[in-house]
Amino acid sequence: MTTADRTRYESPLSGRYASSRMQYIFSPQKKFSTWRRLWVALAEAEMELGLPITKEQIDSLRAHVDDINFEAAAEREKIVRHDVMSHVYAYGLQCPEAAGILHLGATSCYVGDNTDLIQMREALYLLRGKLLTVVAQLTDFAETYRALPTLGFTHLQPAQPTTVGKRATLWIQDFLMDLEELDHRAGEIKLLGSKGTTGTQASFLELFDGDMEKVDRLDQLIAGKMGFDACYAVSGQTYSRKVDAFVLNVLAGIAASAMKMATDLRILQHLKEVEEPFEKDQIGSSAMAYKRNPMRCERICGLARFVMTDALGPSFTAGTQWMERTLDDSANRRLTIPDAFLTTDGILDLCINVTDHLTVYPKVIEKHLREELPFMATENLLMDAVRAGGDRQVLHEKIRRLSMEQGRRVKEEGLPNRLLEALSADPDFPLDEADIQKVMDPSLYTGCAAHQVERFLAEHVRPVLEANKESLCSGDEIKV
Repeated sequence: MTTADRTRYESPLSGRYASSRMQYIFSPQKKFSTWRRLWVALAEAEMELGLPITKEQIDSLRAHVDDINFEAAAEREKIVRHDVMSHVYAYGLQCPEAAGILHLGATSCYVGDNTDLIQMREALYLLRGKLLTVVAQLTDFAETYRALPTLGFTHLQPAQPTTVGKRATLWIQDFLMDLEELDHRAGEIKLLGSKGTTGTQASFLELFDGDMEKVDRLDQLIAGKMGFDACYAVSGQTYSRKVDAFVLNVLAGIAASAMKMATDLRILQHLKEVEEPFEKDQIGSSAMAYKRNPMRCERICGLARFVMTDALGPSFTAGTQWMERTLDDSANRRLTIPDAFLTTDGILDLCINVTDHLTVYPKVIEKHLREELPFMATENLLMDAVRAGGDRQVLHEKIRRLSMEQGRRVKEEGLPNRLLEALSADPDFPLDEADIQKVMDPSLYTGCAAHQVERFLAEHVRPVLEANKESLCSGDEIKV
């Protein structure tokens, strides 16, 4: 980094969070080379439909798709204050024999909007591979710990036990919902095509001497050349900005799922039950050398908040597109769309890193479970005591009084939970210590949790992973 670089703001998304692959999708090189591919597709389609465009002109355009003369475009934009016409000019300098047929019949949105749609679809598929990888790693984790009892929490208060693996399936299910929504939205993306200044295709109808069939065919040809099945049937000058809103809501959904998982893991790390990766030389705190902060999960939560709020922008933009278009969308979209994708990319890289190296501490989990289990076992103890000849109402009152007393001692005096000892020592309680200990196996209280994990993974998760095994991808290295 030069001294000059240090005096200019650099987005943390490029310097700190997003992968190089996602950065490339929204890079100037990708953007403007896509513009040029669209111009080639337009000229080629127009030639095929009979306009006086030669193969030599097409070959000239195709030869300079990637070697973009950025400096010439920048100098031209200083004069004309129009980014598309600046790049038309710069491209024409490199292909003088084709300069006259460049952008023929098109408006700026032909390259701008179509490129946005291409970038979003490509970015969704990059996220898709990372999302599948998170699911795959969580699946291994859930399988490994499918039967390990752990204290459940409702309202963040101790509740009936579940298993570590069962809890992980809740995270997996959320991510699978995101995958389904991503596939739906990515599959629905079409090109804008060549719709002209107000979406009427009037310029193309003029070019083709009123031949409506050729105008319709033009859109079909361009879509095919750019790898799409179809173009949107109608538009103003732009494609409907609701498409952006739908797509960014997919990203917000991924962010919400990641935040839920990361928040759970932050709480579990506080309890010392499950811990995110902590590297050998990692420093948790500048002052407290012993600290092992859940830095990655905290970062996931912070980035997720950004994506979820960023996703509000496109809905406002969609709602304020007056008539056939206004330009107040442009500056907002330049920020919201790339930022949301780059941030979600960073979130999923963190999720891949975290889920690949989770550390579980079964002894601590068991300790916490046994501290609360005496209270949870009271219903079973009551049933066993009645079967041993006790009076249900009398025994219920006895258990209630002793439970309240032990709860008070735990909270007010910091003493351990001695409810079981108090019950076995009570001469009126018809179970001895051995009888009571029989109901203290934590696995007796996890219900169908282990079975649910196995069935969920077998029926709902592994088929998806098997069908998409070629799409799994490694996450990019976490920078800092």
